[in-house]
Amino acid sequence: MGKQFSSMLPEHVAFIGKQHLFFVGTAASSPDGHVNLSPKGYDTFRILSENQVAYLDLTGSGNETSAHIEENGRITVMFCAFEGPPNILRLYGTGTVVLPGDEQWEELYSRFEPIAGARQIIVVDVHKVQTSCGYAVPFMTYEKERDTLQRWAEHKGEEGLVSYWQEKNMHTIDGLPTPLGRKIGK
Repeated sequence: MGKQFSSMLPEHVAFIGKQHLFFVGTAASSPDGHVNLSPKGYDTFRILSENQVAYLDLTGSGNETSAHIEENGRITVMFCAFEGPPNILRLYGTGTVVLPGDEQWEELYSRFEPIAGARQIIVVDVHKVQTSCGYAVPFMTYEKERDTLQRWAEHKGEEGLVSYWQEKNMHTIDGLPTPLGRKIGK
């Protein structure tokens, strides 16, 4: 059954390091607001300390996570074992959005391999770690990363990405403004 911890233990760090996919969950504060759950791939997740993680957020058709974080801070990151022993690991925390040009950007971005379409870094201060069984999670074998997003972003180029962000990433589906939207909307 599930166990809770106040920080990541070495076995949690090792488990996270083996995963090719993670999920990010956030929600608007409004009872009418939507809950957002996003899958994340590529080599975009970093453990900064036993209570802090970050991931390089890539351009997508929406930008819900950053607006939800700015509104209320709540974020959950979940990893599932699709190979090996069953396991689910959740990191509960408070997020911060770091945009290119922000004071922390260069130091954080240097921890990642450059990926076309990078739009922001999400930093999570973890206050609770929870593991659970994952008995019903199916076995799936990792084949390779899709290169579709990177090819798309490279084809768009820097100006094309900014135009896309202005079209798709300024507000959430609930109308909340995003940090990126505020920055490029000036």
